[in-house]
Amino acid sequence: MTTTPRQTERLQDTASVVHAIREAIVAGEFNPGQRLIESELSQRFSASRGTVRQALALLGNEGLAVSEANRGARVRPVSKAEAIEITEVRAVLEGLCARRAAANASAAERKELRELGATMQAAVKRGDIMTYSQVSQDVHLRIRELSGQHTAADLLNRLRFRSVRYQFSVALLPGRPVVGLKEHLGVIKAVAAGQSDLAEHLMREHLESVVEAISQLPESLPALHG
Repeated sequence: MTTTPRQTERLQDTASVVHAIREAIVAGEFNPGQRLIESELSQRFSASRGTVRQALALLGNEGLAVSEANRGARVRPVSKAEAIEITEVRAVLEGLCARRAAANASAAERKELRELGATMQAAVKRGDIMTYSQVSQDVHLRIRELSGQHTAADLLNRLRFRSVRYQFSVALLPGRPVVGLKEHLGVIKAVAAGQSDLAEHLMREHLESVVEAISQLPESLPALHG
């Protein structure tokens, strides 16, 4: 079936609104349990209510929003237990990605990973947790991209959005950036050296360490804004 230009435009509009709402949820602009009111979102993102409704349905499929009869949509809370399960699954999938990245990465791409490691190291040295947390995510994302494992990367992107608030909270734990830095540098070194077995092992070990850190967090995280 041929897609008309108007249908293509609507699909692009919906994708843009999905992205915008998703980023707002991830950034903590919308907190767990908060209502996502169609009229307000329509005004904020300059989109029709129909487009917003479609976007919320897609975010529901991603596990970021939940709709309730006669009450509309709200941000879906993620429990600590679920965040731990997500991270356990990530350990397996990201281990696979690290293995593939070690086998596939070019010399330029390996250099890029080492540069990300240096940026993370500098952030930890100056106590810049925000930059450390962001570059940490960049390292994981780049390794997924270098792996060429598109199915795993797609699954991981969906999981990441659901647990990102816990990832940031882990970075705030005392001493955690130093531990996380050491773990990331180990993974980067193994990938850059083309050591597939070691890269997979260290990536799994790193995320198992994150599981232990999440277990130290409170059962429900405080709101990031407001």
